[in-house]
Amino acid sequence: MSTQTIRIGSRGSQLALWQANHIAADLRALGHTVEIEIIRTVGDRMQDPNFVVPATFPDGSPLDAKGIFIKEIEDALLAGRIDLAVHSLKDLPTQLDPRFTLAAIPPRADARDAFVCEDHWGLHMLPSGSRVATTSPRRQAMISALRPDLQFVEMRGNIDTRLRKWEEGQCDALILASAGLDRLGRTEHVHQRFSIDELTPAPGQGALGLEVRCPDPSTNVRHSEQAKNCHPERSAAESKDLLLDGAGNPLKGTGFSPSVASPRKEGASAPEGNHARDRAIYDAIRALNCATTEYAVTAERTVLNSLGGGCSLPLGAYCHNTGEEWHLHAMVVSPDGEQVAHLIQKAPCGIAATDLGESVAEALKARGAMELLQQTA
Repeated sequence: MSTQTIRIGSRGSQLALWQANHIAADLRALGHTVEIEIIRTVGDRMQDPNFVVPATFPDGSPLDAKGIFIKEIEDALLAGRIDLAVHSLKDLPTQLDPRFTLAAIPPRADARDAFVCEDHWGLHMLPSGSRVATTSPRRQAMISALRPDLQFVEMRGNIDTRLRKWEEGQCDALILASAGLDRLGRTEHVHQRFSIDELTPAPGQGALGLEVRCPDPSTNVRHSEQAKNCHPERSAAESKDLLLDGAGNPLKGTGFSPSVASPRKEGASAPEGNHARDRAIYDAIRALNCATTEYAVTAERTVLNSLGGGCSLPLGAYCHNTGEEWHLHAMVVSPDGEQVAHLIQKAPCGIAATDLGESVAEALKARGAMELLQQTA
């Protein structure tokens, strides 16, 4: 085993550090020496009201919603300051820079969204006109389909910041990712976890992505081939846990979907490739990969990419394995919640994750998904 230290780059928020420390513990359990370096991104500095947001990144590249939270970390990967970046997978762009790769996607956490409120135990119990805080177009559209009488409040910041603002009365309820609340032990005010029937998660929600420098150009090709493999002996148990509503009852398998590919990711590659250290790091991180989760989030993120990509789309996708076949739930909702394109596609084990995702995306397009998405422009 290599004696080289694996250096993890992480943002400094509580959730980011929880995730980095979780991966570090898994690597240490495999016998590796691990260090964590905190990297402050533009997105982090924007939380300071006195911070003047620049027009571009220092290298002249344009600011974008995704990049403000990962650009500095990926720059550190390219410079060789760190070996691994841990991210929430739902926050990563569907198309990575070819110099990077997702070396591993560990087992997924709860992909559902959570309803945070003190006085009311479910979305259906909120009085008309109540203020619900979420900046996600997906959540806003899907909640509008359920409760068009509610108002939305723009609220940004990390989990603790949003909870503090809610406690101060800036909103009546919050919608947050279950995975983040669970990881930080902040579930005391969670009275409802939306079922797949109610709120389809964002693609990748609840999953972590481990990003490293790409050791060689064939890495992503191998990942595509490996994603064809089905592991029902693991996924059946995982799916049982996720396919329950807030009361622990089995879901019907219809309705709204989680955000694509939650939670985190790590993976990147050096510009030249084929570096011995990059290969050693990649192999070490790859040992943390969960093939079932990798397949599921690959299918979800393929749907998102095929429909235009980006976290600003009112689109949810959630894939799971029943033990015998794959089920991919996907939904696109108009911004006002009035129109919905919804699909649940079943596929046998053995079909490639990208093929399943593309098939679902094409079926959504046939149901008018692109017209609904154009309304968000």
